[in-house]
Amino acid sequence: MDELEKKALEYHSRAGVAGKLSVVPTKPCKSADDLALAYTPGVAKPVLRIEENKADAYKYTNKGNLVAVISNGTAILGLGDRGALASKPVMEGKGVLFKRFADIDVFDIEINEKVPDKVIEIVKAISPTFGGINLEDIKGPECFRIEKELIDLCDIPIFHDDQHGTAIIASAGLMNASEIAGKSLSSLKVVVSGAGAAGISCARMFTLIGVRKENIIMLDSKGVIYEGREGLTEEKKEFASKTEERTLSDAMKGADVFMGLSKPNVVTPEMLLSMSDNPIVFAMANPDPEITYEVATATRSDIIMATGRSDYPNQINNVLGFPFIFRGALDTGAKKITENMKLAAAKALAELARKEVPEIVSKAYGGKHFSFGKDYIVPKPFDPRVIEYEAVAVARQACLDGVATRPIEDFDAYRESLRKRMEKYWL
Repeated sequence: MDELEKKALEYHSRAGVAGKLSVVPTKPCKSADDLALAYTPGVAKPVLRIEENKADAYKYTNKGNLVAVISNGTAILGLGDRGALASKPVMEGKGVLFKRFADIDVFDIEINEKVPDKVIEIVKAISPTFGGINLEDIKGPECFRIEKELIDLCDIPIFHDDQHGTAIIASAGLMNASEIAGKSLSSLKVVVSGAGAAGISCARMFTLIGVRKENIIMLDSKGVIYEGREGLTEEKKEFASKTEERTLSDAMKGADVFMGLSKPNVVTPEMLLSMSDNPIVFAMANPDPEITYEVATATRSDIIMATGRSDYPNQINNVLGFPFIFRGALDTGAKKITENMKLAAAKALAELARKEVPEIVSKAYGGKHFSFGKDYIVPKPFDPRVIEYEAVAVARQACLDGVATRPIEDFDAYRESLRKRMEKYWL
């Protein structure tokens, strides 16, 4: 047992209370009168109100601040299909992050079912309980269909974080990295290694921020995805290129951006040297990236590099996305999370990274100071301003897109309410 395993297992089991989440009542239940209000006969009153008007569920229950984190365990982190029960530590972890960074309550739900039709049926059936649903660690290509159909069937936000989380944070980073590199988004030649849920979603998001689709070369385990290649899924066909390039080595020549969502050590120093000036490399395979930070920075002094790891600069961390996106969606009663809302989240993060970083962030990271540049292209999760920028941007866009059932009229007041709401986590 190595040191990390020892510490992680002790963390999850210590103090005699296993796991990372618990349920805490929000109303007193200390007397017979309290009990009569919390349960019978008093509970019948809100039941009848909700029967008459479903929107009253947001007034009398926790629905408006409750998200389901749901998985069937078919694509757990970088571990693959380990089963629904084995996914529970990860789903509890997502619950911790929702609560810590956006004060959102979570029920984690692990579904022992792999058939997409049945997963859709189960999630749809339990959806009335929640204000939003975060799908997690469901393998592709089934995840695309599951999310799409649930969005159509449900009247609350459905968000598959494995697809969109990385894409939103990476897009924020790419907007800033391209500015630092002195290149326009529309001119970038982008290589995406990995055509799973995250790879497809990153490519789609890149086109929303200004990258030209014809400038994206995508690869899967068989090589370049090109027009006419047999056996492609519909999602892969979307990014099939008109190109003679067939290997990663071919694709990397003259590329401005490498977006890695594949496996360790597939990028060689020679490939890196073949890229254009000021190359942008997002090597996201975890825990070991497509090329190590040490090798990449030793090979190219002009590189702008990000990884999925916390021990190197520019961590592309999903926690910068999902808590704040759901915060804005829940607070507006959004019926769905639109592409514009995702784009608003990415732009808000990119904007915040350009601001002066307060001392509280430095303290959270052992006294290290940060400023906008090649080693700081996205904000840090422990920057308390993230919720103000991102949740407000998402909420505003929900109102503009017409999906908000409870539109916000005073965004200055909303921003202040978020600040006050989160004070207990930062003091």
